[in-house]
Amino acid sequence: MRVVMAGCVLALLPSAWLRLASEDRLRTTADVPRTEVAVVFGAGLRDGEPSPYLARRLDAAAGLYRAGRIDVVLVTGDNSREEYDEPDAMRAYLTRKGVPGARVVSDYAGFDTWDSCVRAKKIFGVDEAVLISQAFHIRRAVALCEAAGVRSYGVGVQDKHDVTWYYGGAREILAAGKAALDASFEPDPRFLGPREQGVAEALRTRP
Repeated sequence: MRVVMAGCVLALLPSAWLRLASEDRLRTTADVPRTEVAVVFGAGLRDGEPSPYLARRLDAAAGLYRAGRIDVVLVTGDNSREEYDEPDAMRAYLTRKGVPGARVVSDYAGFDTWDSCVRAKKIFGVDEAVLISQAFHIRRAVALCEAAGVRSYGVGVQDKHDVTWYYGGAREILAAGKAALDASFEPDPRFLGPREQGVAEALRTRP
């Protein structure tokens, strides 16, 4: 019984760490501080278009841009194969929502949350950002970006509690363990590459 209880405690420690690491960094679209850069994490495509979950993340970013709360959106997602391009689909969606293409910067190697956070810091030079994701994922995003050196505010968009939502919440329990390891050992992303000036250039040329 003691062994089982100890195992349960250890299994829940990463989730407790995520909660503590992000507790004072969560905001809503109404009260998030004005910040130059927002980071939107990929969440899948359907027939080449953003999935409903991803669309709601992008809607939140577009709303913040139109309200003058952010200047640039860094879209980070998977483009590991030619026929699957999350960042370009995200960019196209944002431009349809009124965000100028010059204000959208694409990270084509955001294969997971840790990779996206590290690349935001090391490749795109982002020191502070508003992170936009679903509520069940935003704590992990904030904790990992803080560990990667990006001062972060997390905006968790709301969704109906459907099968996908419950799956995402359950998945976060397992993902918390990997997040704790990533924050502890700070592995390099799957692809790092050279420094890119997209965010700096977008900020320099903003109206």
